[in-house]
Amino acid sequence: MEYCVFCKIAKKEIPSFKVFEDEKFLAFLDINPRNKGHTLVIPKEHFRWVWDVSYLGDYFEVVGKIARAIKKALKTDFVVSFIIGEEVPHAHIHLVPRFPGDKHGPLIDLSLIQKIKKEEMEDIANEIRRFLS
Repeated sequence: MEYCVFCKIAKKEIPSFKVFEDEKFLAFLDINPRNKGHTLVIPKEHFRWVWDVSYLGDYFEVVGKIARAIKKALKTDFVVSFIIGEEVPHAHIHLVPRFPGDKHGPLIDLSLIQKIKKEEMEDIANEIRRFLS
Protein backbone atom coordinates (compact mmCIF):
# COMPACT_ATOMS: atom_id res chain seq x y z
CA MET A 1 0.00 0.00 0.00
CA GLU A 2 1.36 3.40 -0.97
CA TYR A 3 0.53 5.16 2.29
CA CYS A 4 -0.35 3.19 5.37
CA VAL A 5 0.37 4.70 8.77
CA PHE A 6 0.76 1.25 10.37
CA CYS A 7 3.23 0.13 7.66
CA LYS A 8 5.20 3.31 8.37
CA ILE A 9 5.17 2.54 12.12
CA ALA A 10 6.30 -1.04 11.41
CA LYS A 11 9.17 0.32 9.26
CA LYS A 12 10.06 2.78 12.06
CA GLU A 13 9.36 5.76 9.81
CA ILE A 14 6.88 7.00 12.42
CA PRO A 15 7.67 6.64 16.14
CA SER A 16 5.52 4.58 18.48
CA PHE A 17 5.38 3.43 22.08
CA LYS A 18 6.44 -0.12 21.27
CA VAL A 19 5.27 -2.92 23.54
CA PHE A 20 6.34 -5.99 21.52
CA GLU A 21 8.11 -6.81 18.29
CA ASP A 22 9.22 -9.96 16.54
CA GLU A 23 9.81 -10.84 12.88
CA LYS A 24 6.06 -10.95 12.04
CA PHE A 25 4.27 -8.66 14.51
CA LEU A 26 4.42 -5.31 16.24
CA ALA A 27 2.39 -4.10 19.22
CA PHE A 28 2.31 -0.49 20.32
CA LEU A 29 0.21 1.80 22.48
CA ASP A 30 -2.69 3.52 20.75
CA ILE A 31 -2.10 7.29 20.55
CA ASN A 32 -5.84 7.78 21.16
CA PRO A 33 -6.25 5.32 24.02
CA ARG A 34 -9.66 4.34 25.30
CA ASN A 35 -7.98 3.36 28.59
CA LYS A 36 -4.44 3.42 29.93
CA GLY A 37 -2.54 0.57 28.24
CA HIS A 38 -4.72 0.42 25.09
CA THR A 39 -2.52 -1.52 22.69
CA LEU A 40 -2.72 -2.24 18.96
CA VAL A 41 -1.29 -5.48 17.59
CA ILE A 42 -0.49 -5.54 13.88
CA PRO A 43 1.22 -7.85 11.43
CA LYS A 44 4.28 -6.09 9.99
CA GLU A 45 3.31 -7.30 6.55
CA HIS A 46 0.46 -5.30 5.07
CA PHE A 47 -2.89 -7.06 5.14
CA ARG A 48 -6.07 -5.04 4.76
CA TRP A 49 -8.14 -7.14 7.16
CA VAL A 50 -7.31 -9.32 10.16
CA TRP A 51 -9.05 -12.25 8.44
CA ASP A 52 -6.66 -11.93 5.46
CA VAL A 53 -3.59 -12.64 7.63
CA SER A 54 -2.26 -15.96 6.33
CA TYR A 55 -0.72 -16.86 9.70
CA LEU A 56 -3.79 -16.08 11.79
CA GLY A 57 -2.98 -18.69 14.46
CA ASP A 58 0.40 -17.09 15.11
CA TYR A 59 -1.29 -13.68 15.21
CA PHE A 60 -3.72 -14.72 17.93
CA GLU A 61 -0.95 -16.46 19.93
CA VAL A 62 0.88 -13.12 20.06
CA VAL A 63 -2.31 -11.20 20.87
CA GLY A 64 -2.97 -13.55 23.81
CA LYS A 65 0.57 -13.20 25.11
CA ILE A 66 0.35 -9.40 25.00
CA ALA A 67 -3.12 -9.33 26.60
CA ARG A 68 -1.83 -11.40 29.52
CA ALA A 69 1.14 -9.04 29.94
CA ILE A 70 -1.17 -5.99 29.89
CA LYS A 71 -3.36 -7.62 32.54
CA LYS A 72 -0.37 -8.18 34.84
CA ALA A 73 1.34 -4.86 34.13
CA LEU A 74 -1.75 -2.76 34.74
CA LYS A 75 -3.09 -4.92 37.57
CA THR A 76 -6.53 -5.36 36.04
CA ASP A 77 -8.90 -8.29 36.06
CA PHE A 78 -9.49 -8.31 32.33
CA VAL A 79 -8.48 -6.98 28.95
CA VAL A 80 -11.02 -6.77 26.13
CA SER A 81 -10.17 -7.16 22.49
CA PHE A 82 -11.95 -5.88 19.46
CA ILE A 83 -11.48 -5.78 15.73
CA ILE A 84 -13.09 -3.08 13.64
CA GLY A 85 -10.63 -2.43 10.84
CA GLU A 86 -12.22 0.71 9.44
CA GLU A 87 -10.08 3.32 11.20
CA VAL A 88 -6.79 2.35 9.53
CA PRO A 89 -6.68 0.16 6.39
CA HIS A 90 -4.21 -2.32 7.91
CA ALA A 91 -5.08 -5.41 9.96
CA HIS A 92 -5.05 -4.59 13.67
CA ILE A 93 -6.46 -5.88 16.94
CA HIS A 94 -7.23 -3.57 19.85
CA LEU A 95 -6.45 -4.69 23.41
CA VAL A 96 -8.02 -2.47 26.05
CA PRO A 97 -7.58 -3.08 29.78
CA ARG A 98 -10.73 -2.45 31.79
CA PHE A 99 -10.87 -0.78 35.18
CA PRO A 100 -13.62 -0.17 37.74
CA GLY A 101 -15.29 3.17 36.98
CA ASP A 102 -13.69 3.56 33.54
CA LYS A 103 -17.07 4.82 32.21
CA HIS A 104 -17.18 2.41 29.27
CA GLY A 105 -20.08 0.23 30.36
CA PRO A 106 -20.35 -3.29 28.91
CA LEU A 107 -18.74 -2.25 25.60
CA ILE A 108 -15.84 0.08 24.87
CA ASP A 109 -17.16 3.56 24.13
CA LEU A 110 -14.99 4.64 21.20
CA SER A 111 -15.74 8.31 21.91
CA LEU A 112 -13.99 8.13 25.32
CA ILE A 113 -10.37 8.99 24.58
CA GLN A 114 -7.92 9.38 27.45
CA LYS A 115 -5.28 12.10 27.43
CA ILE A 116 -2.04 10.51 28.61
CA LYS A 117 1.29 12.32 28.69
CA LYS A 118 4.21 11.05 26.64
CA GLU A 119 6.23 10.17 29.75
CA GLU A 120 3.39 8.07 31.16
CA MET A 121 2.93 6.32 27.79
CA GLU A 122 6.63 5.40 27.88
CA ASP A 123 6.26 4.09 31.44
CA ILE A 124 3.19 2.02 30.48
CA ALA A 125 4.98 0.52 27.46
CA ASN A 126 8.00 -0.33 29.63
CA GLU A 127 5.82 -1.99 32.26
CA ILE A 128 3.99 -4.12 29.70
CA ARG A 129 7.32 -5.15 28.11
CA ARG A 130 8.58 -6.17 31.55
CA PHE A 131 5.83 -8.82 31.72
CA LEU A 132 6.60 -10.13 28.24
CA SER A 133 10.14 -11.20 29.17
